[in-house]
Amino acid sequence: MRRVIDEQLGVDWLDVNADHDVPLAPHTTLELGGPAARFASVTDVDSLVHLLALAEEREVPVAILGGGSNLVVSDAGFDGLVIAMRMRGVTTTRQDDVVLVEAAAGEPWDELVDRATSAGLAGLECLSGIPGLVGATPIQNVGAYGQEVADTIASVRVFDRVEKRVVELTPAQCEFAYRDSMFKRDPDRYVVLSVVFALVPDGPATVCYAELERALEGSPRDVRTVRETVIALRRAKSMVVDPADPNHRSAGSFFTNPIVDASLADALSAQHESMPRWPQPDGRVKLAAGWLIERAGITKGMRRGNVGISTKHALALVHHGGGTTAELLALASEVQDAVRARFGVELHREPVLWR
Repeated sequence: MRRVIDEQLGVDWLDVNADHDVPLAPHTTLELGGPAARFASVTDVDSLVHLLALAEEREVPVAILGGGSNLVVSDAGFDGLVIAMRMRGVTTTRQDDVVLVEAAAGEPWDELVDRATSAGLAGLECLSGIPGLVGATPIQNVGAYGQEVADTIASVRVFDRVEKRVVELTPAQCEFAYRDSMFKRDPDRYVVLSVVFALVPDGPATVCYAELERALEGSPRDVRTVRETVIALRRAKSMVVDPADPNHRSAGSFFTNPIVDASLADALSAQHESMPRWPQPDGRVKLAAGWLIERAGITKGMRRGNVGISTKHALALVHHGGGTTAELLALASEVQDAVRARFGVELHREPVLWR
C-alpha cells in the first residue's frame, strides 16, 4: 500500500508531515480496521485545503476522520489519505432571543453540550453523552430522545471540494432528514469546518420522549437535569463510551429505526399489538429497530467469535477484542437477514463504512 501512495504523491508529500501506514483501529470506538496509507491531522482551514489540493493533484483518495464513533473501517484499511479534523474553538453571540454558538468541527460533541447546558442554553440537552466531534453531527443529523441537531442548527460552514471555496449553508440547503443530510448523500463534496447552533437562554428543556418522561417523573425539567438523566439512560444501555464497560467497543446504534409504508406497519401491528410505532409527517411510520431485532431471535449478549450483540441494547454490535471487521459485518448481515425474514423489514446500517 505505502509504495503505491509514495509514487503517486511524490517527494513533496513530505512537506505536509503525513504519517505512513497509521493504524486506524485506535481512532475508532469499535477498535477495528486496518491502516491508513497516509494520515495527517489539520488544525486550520489552510492546512486542510493544501492537503486536499495535493491529494487531488496526485489522484489519491481522501477520507475525513472525526471522532471515529460512527465509523467502520475494513480490515484492509484505507488506501489513501486520511485527514483527521482537529480544528478547535467555540464562540457565542447573542442575537435577539437566542444565543448563537459556533463550534469548530474538531470540538468534542459532549463537551459542547456540557458547556451549553451549564450556561442554561436549551436545544442540545437530549443529545448528551453522544461520542464524536461537532463536525459529524450535521452529516448524520445526530438525534436522540426527541431531539436532533437539525432542530437548532442555524448554519454550517464547509469547504466545497468542487468549487474550491469556503461556503456557509443554511439548514434548508443541508436538506436534513432522519439521520440523513445532503452531506451524507454526497460525502466527497463537502468538509464541515464549523457549525452554528441557535440555542435558547433559560429556555425549556425538550422532554417529549416517553422513556425520558418516565425517568424524569418527579424531577425538575431544567436542561441540566435533563442532560444528567439522558446520560444515565445511555449509560444503562452501554451507550456512553466507558473503557470499564465490557460493551464499550461499539459504534452505538448500528442500525437506524426503519421507516416503512403505513400499510406494512398496520399489518405488523395487527400481528404484534405491542410493536412501537411513530407516524411520520409524510404518512409513513417509523418502527423500533431494537424491538424488531430482539423479536427476530437476536438476543442481547449473543456472540459470534470476537464480536456480538451488546448485553444492554440489541441495537449495538460490539467488539470484544481480537476481532475483525469481517466478523462484525457478518454479524450485521445475520441481524438484517433475521429481521427481513421475520418481518419483511429492511434494516440499514447507521455507521459509515470505509472499504
